Amino acid sequence: MIRIAKIVATHGLQGNVILTHILGKAGWLKKEDSIFVEIQKGSFIPFFVKACKVSAFQEYHLQLEDVSTVEQAKKLIGRAVYVNEEVLTQYAKNSPLLWTGCSIVDDHYGPLGPIQDMMQTGVQWIARVIFQQKEVLLPMVEQTILNVDLKKREIKTSLPIGLVEVYL
Repeated sequence: MIRIAKIVATHGLQGNVILTHILGKAGWLKKEDSIFVEIQKGSFIPFFVKACKVSAFQEYHLQLEDVSTVEQAKKLIGRAVYVNEEVLTQYAKNSPLLWTGCSIVDDHYGPLGPIQDMMQTGVQWIARVIFQQKEVLLPMVEQTILNVDLKKREIKTSLPIGLVEVYL
């Protein structure tokens, strides 16, 4: 599963929620699709979409099954939303979100480990990696990426000297 969105607010009185996503285009989520909400760390609860309306470029208004009150919807605010990788590959074949799980191999540091998560900050993507039992955030920009091989699930990088040491 890949993190793609976050529930940011409630909408109306019937327990609807507002979901913001980082896919970059609308139309990927439809009625009867399922999303997975991370209620607790590592606990992904499936919700089926009863109704779905695009409200802005990166925003949906959703009515979810089993969520019918504002109180129930408020419990979902701030929670990360995940989808199965197949959903993403249909709509964003080149999305950095697909890099989650790929191993990073740097030309200076060697194997850094698999990408735990991809985060977008403005226009830049950041990879979260656990290296030597420490969380390391790596900029995934054109200047540092040498090759992306999704079939091998490997990304070769050339990170600035000293970047990883900052975390250790």
